Amino acid sequence: MTPKRPGGGGALPGPIPVEPIGPARPDPAELYAALDLGTNSCRMLIAQPKGNQFHVVDSFSKSVQLGAGLERSGRLGRASMARTVQALRICKRKLMKHEVRRMRLVATEACRRATNAGEFMQYIRQETGLTLEIIEPEEEARLAVVSCAPLVSTKTDQLLVVDIGGGSTELVWIDLTSVRQIDRPKAIMRLHTGFKPTDSPFPHAKVVDWISVPLGVATLRDQFHDVDDDAARYALMSWYFEENLVEFTPYELNQQKEGFQIVGTSGTVTTVAASHLGLKRYDRNKVDGLRMTSEQIDKVIREYLALGPVGRRNDPRIGRDRHTLIMSGAAILQALLRVWPTDRLSVADRGLREGLLYAQMSADGVLESGPY
Repeated sequence: MTPKRPGGGGALPGPIPVEPIGPARPDPAELYAALDLGTNSCRMLIAQPKGNQFHVVDSFSKSVQLGAGLERSGRLGRASMARTVQALRICKRKLMKHEVRRMRLVATEACRRATNAGEFMQYIRQETGLTLEIIEPEEEARLAVVSCAPLVSTKTDQLLVVDIGGGSTELVWIDLTSVRQIDRPKAIMRLHTGFKPTDSPFPHAKVVDWISVPLGVATLRDQFHDVDDDAARYALMSWYFEENLVEFTPYELNQQKEGFQIVGTSGTVTTVAASHLGLKRYDRNKVDGLRMTSEQIDKVIREYLALGPVGRRNDPRIGRDRHTLIMSGAAILQALLRVWPTDRLSVADRGLREGLLYAQMSADGVLESGPY
């Protein structure tokens, strides 16, 4: 599999408009919804604009394993689709309960790759009445960046945002040196309009390069399912993922630790953080925004390896939904830290759904003082 690249001499994508649903001038108190159907999970947020942020009113998250068997067959399986539709029925009930009219419901890598994705979208409409759109990797990367902006330090000159999904991993490299320190988080938020420079009078963050590697926690695990030795499988996954980074422009650059920040958003990153904190019951307030050193991350991963498959399955810090995926995610994370050595990684319990909400609310003008 070849990582997806911007076309035309490294061109970066322009903005993808959000089609408003409902009245042209929305009520600022109106609710918004964002649904992310990924390779492994179906997740939704319902939120209300509040100042320059939003307040979550309701949420849903379920492991549906939509991509199970996709690596071998190239198609979404019957059981996977049935599990997903069942989850989407719950989402539909929540949308109706809260009378949500403004929403964006998207699907990502599994549906991008499946040969029967079109049939599945029609099946979803018939069974639930919901219309999902399959978004391109460019938009997925852009929305992940926007969601992580509040976690970026004003002292950051070079930023790498990493979104480790079930079927793909998006990396975006951003140069902030031309933006005043106090304006850097806001400049990143303005990327919700697109990665290309605009004529806006506001300072903008420069996207040096981005890449979508078609390997996530589920697809990378499936690539090496036939390797019996746990430690050997982990090492092979990590090095294989790194081989897929060679076309990413900053891969060859010798980056300085000072002024460099990695922000990681994924279930892998938050699980590693929860394990580091020793949380037997997940607490988003303790995890989101946590900064972990590379030594702390390595220590957690060594503990995972020492536990073995049975130990990881019974470890309450990992959870039954994630124990089969955590080592492939850790392999991706450690590959990134090996390529770009940094003292700290910022943990983001946020991602595509939050980015979708920010983009919709910003387009409607219901956030105070812009999108941040």
